Amino acid sequence: MMEDLILNRKIIHIDMDAFYASVEQMDNPELRGKPIAVGGSENRGVVAAASYEARKFGVRSAISGVLAKRNCPELIFVKPRFDRYKEISTKIHKIFREYTDLVEPLSLDEAYLDVTQNKKGNPSASLLAEEIRARIFNEVGLTASAGISINKFVAKIASDYNKPNGQKTVNPDEVLAFLEELPIRKFYGVGKVTTEKMYQLGIFTGLELKSKSLEFLEKHFGKSGSFYYSVVRGIHNSEVKSDRITKSVAAEHTFDVNLSSEIFMVEQLDTIANALERRLKKHNISGKTVTLKIKYSDFSQQTRSKTLPYFISDKGLILETVKELLYQERMKDSVRLLGISMSNLNTEVKKAVVVQLKFAF
Repeated sequence: MMEDLILNRKIIHIDMDAFYASVEQMDNPELRGKPIAVGGSENRGVVAAASYEARKFGVRSAISGVLAKRNCPELIFVKPRFDRYKEISTKIHKIFREYTDLVEPLSLDEAYLDVTQNKKGNPSASLLAEEIRARIFNEVGLTASAGISINKFVAKIASDYNKPNGQKTVNPDEVLAFLEELPIRKFYGVGKVTTEKMYQLGIFTGLELKSKSLEFLEKHFGKSGSFYYSVVRGIHNSEVKSDRITKSVAAEHTFDVNLSSEIFMVEQLDTIANALERRLKKHNISGKTVTLKIKYSDFSQQTRSKTLPYFISDKGLILETVKELLYQERMKDSVRLLGISMSNLNTEVKKAVVVQLKFAF
């Protein structure tokens, strides 16, 4: 019964196209069609986002402003306006919730939607994705891309296929062939370092990954081995979890380019701490336990926590504690994701119950 339920899920992954940069170009017509970088500067700092015009020159998020300017001398740096991005994101998520209550935001610019059972009564997830993208463009003024499939893993990969302003559907009977033909570097969660390691082991495609035993993968990749073993077989049972306040409040960011320098990490953590502070203060929440989440390029994960004797919600205190956790020990590899969470909160919260119903694909 559970297997049928999982196989009949319809998951859409919506990913806004160059979100921060696109918002800046939308609000300032003089920036349209030009290479821009949000964040950083030609002297210091790190690029938070880049327009597609800038990406043609190798400008990506998480690279230094100096390198970005070297790659693209005509690059225009723009200060980030997170309040504006949050405002636009809220409008987009309001559209999502007109289709389903099962919306899991990953960041301001991307989210998973479970439309297995949806408010429009439309059995086609592909048509729903087209409609949602059209509404975002007409009502907000920005383009979005989408991936549609039976689970979050495949939908996430598919959303990157026809970017920008496109979508790709991987139907249930296409999932295995899709994953077998997929270059290993395109597997979500397989970073640059892991890709190189897989290459050395003769794994270049999903089919070659699938040929390896669970024991082999666990031997070479530890706990991540079982993850790789499952997802290449189309098995990823993670549910779409709707946005709600739980026993912790968190903010995190996945980088397009893995970070290997603590200096760059501190700059990113400053931005993440700022986002976390806004979330805490919006709900009048503070907490005692600060946790730093680190996901490495090989997809392994580490958390470091510290419990304070008092409640905090101030960015300065959060960042001070997180920096202490960051320098607690050396990084074991380059980093693909950083996150900060607050727990031991000053308010009692209840968990929502998510019920997924079977609905023919």
